[in-house]
Amino acid sequence: MSAQMNLPPRAALLLDLDGTLLDLAPTPDAVTVAPGLAEALLRLRTALAGALGIVTGRPIGQVDALLPGVPYAVAGEHGGAIRFAPDAALERAALPPLPPAWVTEAAALVAAHPGALLERKERGFAVHYRLAPSAGPALEQALLALLADQATHRLLPAHMAFEVKPRGADKGTAVAALLARPPFAGRVPVYIGDDVTDEDAIRVVQAEGGVGLRVAESFGDAAGVRAWLMRQSASALAA
Repeated sequence: MSAQMNLPPRAALLLDLDGTLLDLAPTPDAVTVAPGLAEALLRLRTALAGALGIVTGRPIGQVDALLPGVPYAVAGEHGGAIRFAPDAALERAALPPLPPAWVTEAAALVAAHPGALLERKERGFAVHYRLAPSAGPALEQALLALLADQATHRLLPAHMAFEVKPRGADKGTAVAALLARPPFAGRVPVYIGDDVTDEDAIRVVQAEGGVGLRVAESFGDAAGVRAWLMRQSASALAA
C-alpha cells in the first residue's frame, strides 16, 4: 500500500501525530494543524464507523488541544495512557516511575547546550535539539550514561530528539490494546508513522494482517500523508 492506493475495505486507521499528520516544528509547542485536516479526519472516522485513532508520544491533552473531538481513540505517552473512546476515562498502564533526580540532571544537561529543550511528560521526558543540532551526540552520550545499569527505562531516538520512557508500554502495546476493542476489533489495521518509535506499532499491525506505512517511504513527508488522507476522505464523502 502506498500513496497511490486506497484504504482497504473495513479498515481501522491508526495515525502517529508529529511528522505524520503534522509538520515537524522547532519546538513541540510550535506545531500547527493544516487547514482541512480535522475535517478530513472526521469524514474518515464516519466512513470507518469510528475506527480512527491517534497514537503518539504526546500527552492525550495535547492531542485534544490540537485535534479537538477528531479521533475516536487516543493513545498517548507512547502507550503509557489510552482513552479508548471519546467519553471514556483515561487509562494508564502500570509503569515504573521516573526518578526525580533524572529530571534534575536532564535540566542541567539542556542548560549546558543553548537551544536544547527539555519536554516533561507524565513518566518520562524528551530532550529536543532541533535548535542546537551540533549538540546531538553529546546529549545522546549523556542520556545513555544517565540510564546505564538500570532496567526500568529506555532511550529512544526521534527526529532531532531523544526520549526517555519507561519500559512496559510502547506504541505496539497501545495498538494491540486498541485492536482488541470496538470499533477497531475485527477490522484491517492501517498504521502510518514516521520514526523509530512507530516501529513497534508497525510490527503489531503487520502481525495482525494489516498494513504498516512509513511516511518517508510511502508518502515522502507529512504533507504527502495529508494529501492522501484528503483523497481518502473525498472518496468516502462521494460513496
